[in-house]
Amino acid sequence: MTDTRRFTPLELIDGRPRWASTRPAQVWREVLRRRLATQRLTGDAPSTAAEVVRVLGCVQSQEYGHALWSLGMRTSGLTVADVQAEFDSGSFLRTHILRPTWHFIAAEDIRWILQVTAPRVQKLNQTIYRQHGLDPATLERGLAIIIEELEGGRYRTRVELGKALADRGFAGQGTGLAYIVMNAELAGVICSGPIRGAQQTYALLDERVPHSTSSARKRDIPELAVSFFLGHGPASIQDLARWSSLTVGQCRDALDVIKDQLDCISVEGEELWFDPAAPPPGPVPGALLMPLYDEVTLSYPVINFPQSAGHPHQPDEDLFIGCVIISETNVGLWRRTLRGRKMIMEMTVSAGVLPKSRDILEAAAADLATFLGKELELTITS
Repeated sequence: MTDTRRFTPLELIDGRPRWASTRPAQVWREVLRRRLATQRLTGDAPSTAAEVVRVLGCVQSQEYGHALWSLGMRTSGLTVADVQAEFDSGSFLRTHILRPTWHFIAAEDIRWILQVTAPRVQKLNQTIYRQHGLDPATLERGLAIIIEELEGGRYRTRVELGKALADRGFAGQGTGLAYIVMNAELAGVICSGPIRGAQQTYALLDERVPHSTSSARKRDIPELAVSFFLGHGPASIQDLARWSSLTVGQCRDALDVIKDQLDCISVEGEELWFDPAAPPPGPVPGALLMPLYDEVTLSYPVINFPQSAGHPHQPDEDLFIGCVIISETNVGLWRRTLRGRKMIMEMTVSAGVLPKSRDILEAAAADLATFLGKELELTITS
């Protein structure tokens, strides 16, 4: 299913159409608009945060506060307290999955996605394991101690698990502890529990998410690939490989199995795959304050939102703050500090953006403050 106003058939390959545009700038913008719709940043919004996580498959979340906003901005009218309540209830979880970093994952999906991807992530972790003396026997003993600490529905923070491990002669803090705990997550033994104060707790997965018929069904890499393209398309094989940590070869083999379920467009020689039944592109309501590590800005290293002229981000600087999107263009940066009842936000945009866009920038900042339940103190510079 293709928008014939923008795309025209280029050729048939294996009996399927490949699509190209006679106007490259327009096709690039159309790809970005389609991604915004696929990821539920435009159009009808899901009613729950867990539904957003299901749509996207997994949501990177090592910056926990930013990740809550990633979910909140894709829903209709939820506050951070609402999203937090869903997380605490176990509707969606936070664990190390896909790449060796935190992700949100729907409770019903955690086992099968771990089954498909954990062996590859564990392989990527081997260098760190060796550097910290974490051979298989050591990891198994650490896993046994963690199980003992969590049995019976007890939730423990990483600090508490570290103390229990340190009492038995293991690393009680730092990278060694982090990777002992990560191994337990990748083994499908533990996952997140509810937040306690400002700290995440851990729980036994079997106690947090009891086994069901659906969780017992064997899944495979092609099913993961379908999930990715349905939640992230239009996207390339390389995008899938980066997201999943699987090899490009594995991703290419999976695509050969599922490509009849997808449509494809070609942008500057790059094949991008997507769900023919995806929500249609729609207008972006003003400005988008994209959080750090958001799926719509993180997932596509090659074809992404172009930066406006005079963008404040310097190419050689790490970008550990959010970005501002207006009309499918990255026009600036934002950071926020929570202080008591206030959200203090600093926004920096390219020269020329501020005079014509102040109202929509202020409205976007107000939406984030409302989500957090804070009073807004905003400074915008260019």
